[in-house]
Order: sequence, then structure tokens, then C-alpha cells
Amino acid sequence: MRALATHHPVEEVCLELEDHGTFRRSAVEFFGLTGNGAPRDPSAAAGRLAEQFVHHNRSILAALDVHIDRDYDGRDVSLLIRSGSAVGAVPLYSPTSAQPDYGLVVQPRFPWMGIGPMLSEMGWRVGPSPLRLPLLRRSERRVPPWVLSSMVLVRMNALLDSLDRRFEVVAEDRSAPRGSIDWGLYATTRLPRAHVLSIPCCFPDLRDDRQLKGAVRYTVEKQLRSLETQVEHGAFVHRLLAFGRHIQSRVHSVPVHIPTRGTLDAWLRRPLRAQQFLDGVQGIQWTAEDRGLAGISDLEGIPWRMPMDAFFEAWVETMLRRVAQQAGGRLSVGRMRETVHALNWQPTYSGSQRALIPDFSIVFDGVTVIIDAKYKRHLEELESHSWARVESDLRDQHRHDLLQVLAYAALATTPNVIACLAYPCDATRWNSLRQRGRLHHHAEITVGARTVRLWLTAVPMAIPTTEVAESFSAELVPLLPR
Repeated sequence: MRALATHHPVEEVCLELEDHGTFRRSAVEFFGLTGNGAPRDPSAAAGRLAEQFVHHNRSILAALDVHIDRDYDGRDVSLLIRSGSAVGAVPLYSPTSAQPDYGLVVQPRFPWMGIGPMLSEMGWRVGPSPLRLPLLRRSERRVPPWVLSSMVLVRMNALLDSLDRRFEVVAEDRSAPRGSIDWGLYATTRLPRAHVLSIPCCFPDLRDDRQLKGAVRYTVEKQLRSLETQVEHGAFVHRLLAFGRHIQSRVHSVPVHIPTRGTLDAWLRRPLRAQQFLDGVQGIQWTAEDRGLAGISDLEGIPWRMPMDAFFEAWVETMLRRVAQQAGGRLSVGRMRETVHALNWQPTYSGSQRALIPDFSIVFDGVTVIIDAKYKRHLEELESHSWARVESDLRDQHRHDLLQVLAYAALATTPNVIACLAYPCDATRWNSLRQRGRLHHHAEITVGARTVRLWLTAVPMAIPTTEVAESFSAELVPLLPR
């Protein structure tokens, strides 16, 4: 194979697309194989570079559920990029320099202005998480600053929860002797001034780590100053500010401590370090170096990801808890292992899947509602096109979803079952569907004395769960026995 010449990337070194999206980029342009110094056959060189580029970054691309294929149309080699359900930002290694010269950003297809209030309403249970990868070459200015501020505040809260008290050598005046006494100092400075009960003592004492707590206070206060400039993003920023002030109140009694690089390294070398401790110290370091503020400085950015399928599942769970309260049902949640139904294979070592785990189930007297949350574009496609015009891959995926939720319906013990597939949509589409009475698509299967109703349900992003739950309950309650 011919040696690959070193080529300098063009100024734009960041690939960007939305989740569940497709993006095509000319490999010749991306690798800077144009203009002066371009090879005689740029397409051939671009093909080789693209192959090496995908090979070197395969594991990083997998972290964001992204696939890159090479595509040649007879004139140009293109990078065909397909994203899945994860969003985030990661560095990508150059096929020539083996350095993280490139970047990849997957944005949520539902805007951050809507995702922020959802994160707040869910209690920040699912949110962005950093990746253990090299820093991006530039700060990720496409992401609002509050996103990484929320990451840092959550880490500070967890760090304070995990802190243990430790012995420190304390030097102070006491009214009674303790530890070693500096009698010379006592005789020359205390007695002549009639300070008989001020005895200079030096002793080990079990205390909080005041230096580390001072660094936490410094970090939280700096993040609060950043958040105070972002209140125009919405009320959820005020709730994030309140969360930060709660953390600040836990360390208000210690003085602010700005950690040095040596102090941070010493903390990281401590024995028996819990993961919350390591994550917390990393958050302090990001703030001290202006890295965790997502574009406030021009330093490198932090690689991160957020699984939107888990995000949407948590959003549906928040909505269904309100439905269960309103309609009087008992909610079981798959993530808490409350809906697990084991598959008993014979012999035991021969099986494949070990259990059926619906995302959610709500049990009423005589009726079981089973809900599976799917963060996909299926509802949008089915609303925009007829079934015959939907792409074959999407039809196959939708059939798989239907068969999966119908298999879950067989787990119910009640005579009536509602099997529901919940798909996301934006607020405008949801309001339009509600006005036309098309929020729920229905089908019904009757076998003997048992009836299974199949629902395709739209769950909107960025609309308060109280409003969504009321709409869902209004559809559900007439089907419950009186």
C-alpha cells in the first residue's frame, strides 16, 4: 500500500449532524486534498484516508452510536455518516498525524431549549456524561453552557455525599491540655498576659477535609456566576441555580480554596479513591481551568455523550407516574427490575435471551397497560407518509417493535391488555395531532375471552408532563372497569 502523505485539514474540522440523522461530506474537502499541493488523483487518496480514518476511530464512533461508510459516485469519495440515538461531542483521530485533529458533534433533533426543562422536571436523573477521551481541540460552543454546568454541579453534590472525615494535625489554644503542649510559648506569651486558660496545643483531630470543601465552594460559586448569565434560557436555569445554591450552603462555613495543579494531582493520588471522589476532583479541575463551562473560554472542550433513548425513557416514566396517580394504577418500571420475566431454557446453558423486560406496566383491576418507549422517528414518518412509501428498513424496525410489545402483552394476567408503543414528537406536531384526535392510533386483537388493544402513542418533548398525562389518562380511563 502506498504511504499516505500528510495533509492538513481545512479550517472546519468538525462533523455535525442530528441524532437519527444522515450526513454526507466530501472526503476530498474534509481531508484538505484540494488547492495547491493536492495529489494527482485526490479521489484515490481520499478513499485511502477515509478507510484509515474509520478504522482508527471505530471505538470512538461506537460511543456515540455513529457509523461512517465510504461512498464513491464515480466523481468523488464521500463520508456517509449515520447517527443513532446518542448525542454528544468526541474527538476523532487523524489518519495521517494520529492526533485528535478532528471532531464529531451529534446534536439532539429536539432543541436544547426544550431539553433543559425536561432534564429539570426529571430531576436530572439522565443527563450528559463526560467521556474518558482526549479533549476536543476547541470548546464545544454549539452546546449551551448550562449543560456542562449541570454536570459539574451534580458531581460536586455527589462528592460532598461521599466525603469522609479524616484526621488532621491541629494547632490551637485550648482551655485544657490536649496532645503536645508548647510550654515555652505558654510561659513567654500567655502567662505574662494573664491568659492562663489559653494553652497552645498540637494534636490530631477528626475533621472534614476543609481544603477540598473549599475547592468545592470555589467550583460551585464559579458555576453559579456562569448560570446567572443564562437565565434567559428558561425557568429550569433558575431551578439549576437553586440546586447550586443548595450545594453552596453545604460548604458555606469553609473559606474558598483555589486548587493548584499540584493539589489536584495529590488528591487524585489518594488511596481508596471512590469513583464519586475522582469525578468530583475532575469537575473541580475543569472549572479551575475554564474547561467545564462549554465555550466560555477558548481552551479545549470536554468530550461527552447523552443517550437519548434513556433520556426519552426517563421522560415517559415521569409522565406515567402522573398517569398512575390520576387513574389509580400501580406502575412498575423496567430499569428498577420490576417488570422482569425470566425465560427458563432447557437445558439452561442453551438459551439466548434470558428475560423479557418491558419498559413500563400499569396494572388496574382487570386491565394491564404495557408501555415500551422508542426514541425513533417512526411516528413522524408514519404521519408524513403512507405505509407503502415508508422505507423498507423503517418498516422492518417498526414490525420488530410491534412484535416485541405484543410479546410483552402475553405476560399480563388480566383479561384486558393495552400494549402501547410510545414515540417522541415535537410540541407543534403533538398539538396538531391532539386537535385532529390522532394522538393514539388503535388496533384490537381478540382471542377467545381475551382482548389486546394496540396503541401507537405520541409523547411530546418540552411539554410539561402534567398536560401529557392528562391527555393519556383521558384516553385510558374510559377503558377501565367502573
